[in-house]
Amino acid sequence: MSVFNDRLPDRPGSRDFSQFIALARFLAPYRLRIVCAILALVVAAACVLALGQGLRYVIDAGFTAASPEVLDRALAAVVALAGLLSVSTYARFFLMLSTGERVIADIRRAVFDHILRFSPGYFETVRTGEVISRLTNDTTLLQAVVGYGFSLALRNALLLAGSIGMLLVTNFKLTLVALVFAPLIVLPVILIGRRVRRASRASQDRVADVSAFVDEALHEVRTVQAYAHEDATRREFAAHVEAAYRMAVKRIGQSALLVALVMLIVFGGVGVILWKGGHDVLAGRLSAGDLSAFIFYSAIAAGALAAISEVMSDLQRAAGATERLVELLATEPAIVSPGIAASLPAEGAGGIVFDSVGFAYPSRPQAPALEKFSLVIAPGERVALVGPSGAGKSTVLSLLLRFYDPLAGTISVDGIDIRKVDPRVLRLAIAVVPQEPVIFAASVFDNLRYGRPGATRAEAERACEQAFASEFIERLPQKLDTPLGERGVTLSGGQRQRLSIARALLADRPILLLDEATSSLDAASERMVQQALEALERGRTTLVIAHRFSTVQHADRIVVLDRGAIVAQGTHADLIRQGGLYAGLAALQFIGTGEPVAEIAG
Repeated sequence: MSVFNDRLPDRPGSRDFSQFIALARFLAPYRLRIVCAILALVVAAACVLALGQGLRYVIDAGFTAASPEVLDRALAAVVALAGLLSVSTYARFFLMLSTGERVIADIRRAVFDHILRFSPGYFETVRTGEVISRLTNDTTLLQAVVGYGFSLALRNALLLAGSIGMLLVTNFKLTLVALVFAPLIVLPVILIGRRVRRASRASQDRVADVSAFVDEALHEVRTVQAYAHEDATRREFAAHVEAAYRMAVKRIGQSALLVALVMLIVFGGVGVILWKGGHDVLAGRLSAGDLSAFIFYSAIAAGALAAISEVMSDLQRAAGATERLVELLATEPAIVSPGIAASLPAEGAGGIVFDSVGFAYPSRPQAPALEKFSLVIAPGERVALVGPSGAGKSTVLSLLLRFYDPLAGTISVDGIDIRKVDPRVLRLAIAVVPQEPVIFAASVFDNLRYGRPGATRAEAERACEQAFASEFIERLPQKLDTPLGERGVTLSGGQRQRLSIARALLADRPILLLDEATSSLDAASERMVQQALEALERGRTTLVIAHRFSTVQHADRIVVLDRGAIVAQGTHADLIRQGGLYAGLAALQFIGTGEPVAEIAG
């Protein structure tokens, strides 16, 4: 089984276009432009319909009377109509298409802004590639119809309505014959259209699978190559692409069948009308000009119906895309700011209290990560969390950052329950140095200022010196202005970690979270950074996760976790003397160093 093949289950396709109502709020700011575009569209449609009357007049008055003057006037009228038609068509195209582009840009911004509000728990059950597909592929589908598609559908709807009206005025009896064919056109649109919508939604899901696979495979390309998994990954990608292709072909087949049936019925009807009208002309019941006008309007109506049936498939695909985007926008973030948010003290001391906290991750609710976890951290205290993998150390940091809310108990900072605080305000009081340093595809300076955008270059340089990052930054081609590439691929692991520490130094916040902050450093760099961290930690509340016991020996207090609960706490020396889990872990780590645990305890 592929490691990349998890995806969201398929959802049923849209059965109508009601999802487009959700776009109204994005269209509302541009209603004046839309009204002007519709007016231009009405003028253009009226010009086309007026040509039919000109044709009738030329045939009945010009040819029958053999009058050159009539033909001259007809030509002048046609040229005037053509000029008005071209101007109104330009206005319609420009206004509708430019408004459509603006609306799509607004939708993309709204979706992205909404996604940024989702907590990490959301992405435990939904793959990022799926979300990226909605933001890119689905908005691209909408882009094809918002503006051009809607404009085309509305134009042809007006032409259809206008031509039917002119058909009734021209010859009522022949119009009734033409309307007999209308139900024959509507029937395949309804029946096959539903299959097109379902196939369109399924096709979009398969494209989302491709995006999700690419995102994950490229993100983990080093692992793919390290295990020589390229051939298997290529086969899996090819399978996803083929699945998307097969579903797209199915959708195209249904759309093509719909258009072909509509064209057959429409132009078959025009043929019947021409046959019946020809007999009426021969019998003197209808003038040649009226028949010509009737055929002209029939052709307009037929063309409008064909165009509408063709654009319907695009509209159906867009309906599916809109449904997916609306579904995303309707998803409420799990972590939200309360209606009336409490404020943290302006000069926060950084006191932290965990009171009987219980928590399990959404993806594994039956496996508690913390149970009745209670811990009081005094302002300015340096507390280290140690324990085996899965003990709950990283969960403590995630809950403090309010990436998740506890299922039981409370967490407070400076006496304020963090659920009563705006998450953004809470996080502005915390600086983080993660185990895996996060470097963005930007310059060194931009990466440093990520937690403090207003920082000056001098402040950034000082932070780099404190984190012992200046020595490698000075060797970069453009120093602080050097682009670092995606995920900082141009830097070594140790360099990325020192840059991450410099970012936390520059952020200058009262609470500091260190998640294996020195794990990527060699011994020499670790000593230098440890000195910088000790200076940084003075006067700040610091919570440290560490597997290297050398980095936690000088903590004010060491808290030992196992299976989501505190099993021991104290100084390094106290815990070594007590024996138990901590002493056992320390003994395992120092085996082979030639340094007895008792001596390390000092």
